[in-house]
Amino acid sequence: MAGALLLALAACAGFAAAAAEPVRFDWYEYTGRDAAFEQPLPPGHYRNPILAGYYPDPSIVRANGRYYLVNSSFTHFPGIPVFESTDLVHWNLIGHVIDRPGMMDFDGLGTSRGIFAPTIEYHDGTFYVVTTAVDAGGNFYVTAKDPAGPWSDPVWLPDIEGIDPSFFFDDDGKVYIINNDAPEGPPRYEGHRAIWMQEMDLAAGKPVGPRRVLLDGGMDPSTNPIWIEGPHIYKRDGWYYLVCAEGGTSVNHSQVVARSRNIWGPYEPYEGNPILTQRDLPADRPAPIANAGHADLVEGPDGRWWAVFLASRLYEGRHYNTGRETFLLPVEWEEGGWPRILPRGEVIPRIVRAPATVGGPVDQAPWSGNFTWRDDFNGPTLDRSWIRMRIPKTEWADLSSRPGMLAIHPQAENLDTLHNPAFLGRRQQHLVFEASTALEAPAAGVAAGLAAVQSEQYWFFLGTRRADDGLEVFLERRAGDAPAEVLASRTVAAGREVKLKIAGNEGAYSFGYDTGGGWQWLVEDADGRILSTEVAGGFVGAVLGPFAREEGAR
Repeated sequence: MAGALLLALAACAGFAAAAAEPVRFDWYEYTGRDAAFEQPLPPGHYRNPILAGYYPDPSIVRANGRYYLVNSSFTHFPGIPVFESTDLVHWNLIGHVIDRPGMMDFDGLGTSRGIFAPTIEYHDGTFYVVTTAVDAGGNFYVTAKDPAGPWSDPVWLPDIEGIDPSFFFDDDGKVYIINNDAPEGPPRYEGHRAIWMQEMDLAAGKPVGPRRVLLDGGMDPSTNPIWIEGPHIYKRDGWYYLVCAEGGTSVNHSQVVARSRNIWGPYEPYEGNPILTQRDLPADRPAPIANAGHADLVEGPDGRWWAVFLASRLYEGRHYNTGRETFLLPVEWEEGGWPRILPRGEVIPRIVRAPATVGGPVDQAPWSGNFTWRDDFNGPTLDRSWIRMRIPKTEWADLSSRPGMLAIHPQAENLDTLHNPAFLGRRQQHLVFEASTALEAPAAGVAAGLAAVQSEQYWFFLGTRRADDGLEVFLERRAGDAPAEVLASRTVAAGREVKLKIAGNEGAYSFGYDTGGGWQWLVEDADGRILSTEVAGGFVGAVLGPFAREEGAR
């Protein structure tokens, strides 16, 4: 996380003077061991997904010989990750758009509210990200000269309702905002939406002129299509292409396209729609990838067009704890000038020939493939891949008080809060993984350890606390509306340091500890499906990392 975050939090609230002693973590390590990633990768090929784990709703733009990609982040902070690449395959996380506490406030919101479907564009030396803060202000855009930041404060668009806005810069100098909203009249059925467009005056920071419907319901209104959303407009060979997601974000998700010679339409749907889906494939196919859609197109370094889109890797046919991930496939322009991402009935390939500019071995770690990622907390600021639940009002994470260790000042909030608990999470990126940490035994009145969190209602906490005759290691679980419960506990000799481990194998999660005599399991094969979207709902994936709380939070 950027040093600016620490400075901004200190400026607005001062450093958290917690009553309890901070808990110090020595390191955190994550290893992924997915069988699908073990398949040998031929030279000049890459693995899908290109961003493994919870990186949904990708949007991409080409600028100054590089590519920039953003994702939805909902109520996690910092929000809207920004990735950079020169070849569409190797990505680097360079910053976040929402990186200052004063930009947003997500207190009181569920995990899957907040930032939906950002779109990134570049025009005349300026980057634009336009998006929706659901239940937190509505539609807005921000600007930057450098995509790594800083980004401007939000420019709110109160006259644009709905979600999933994007900008289109036409070659005549006009700018348009396109988004999903309710239809003009009463909805005819559940999920009946429309795609609207209006001209933008960026100098004034507001829409101008009439707002009109480009597409009502979807590509074939006679079938009552649901949730037309995620619109983008591209111009190619004199055609305006309107590309949207349709069918909802679950197994019926798809990508569809229509085109017109006039930007205001009428738009002619492609007879070969959808241009991307996995909904027609057998449910019992091996190692299924599902939910494919919400694509954004870009011209690649090899002159071909490419699409980034979201999809999910399932286990047991329907569960996925890793959320919706970012995939990449080439776009074929078929005879007649229509784009297609994947022929109907084909599975999304896990190994794909890379753009012609990529040669030799391709190492995509730590964003795809099997790898080990370790943080020894030796830097002056936190690694950018750490995220928090909502936006902190005080800074409770500290790398400076004891260099080489992460100090977390316990807060009163537990993981079920709708505010900001003292939890740092990094995305679960594999179906089979192991996450571990080492921490000093917490002081009396504090519980600290390692958590796996999908939302405020679905989580595990492998914790430690002082006991009269040693150190108690315990496992808490919350799974739905019922209060959290203790699944197991064990009192061990209190040493100076304890190691904790969470090991996941699809839907089975095991929880272990080591106080100096080697690893022992506290609980094996707990039902980790509570962290899957199928059970927990919402739009996010599981995140794992250190957590500390004041025991009054119980």
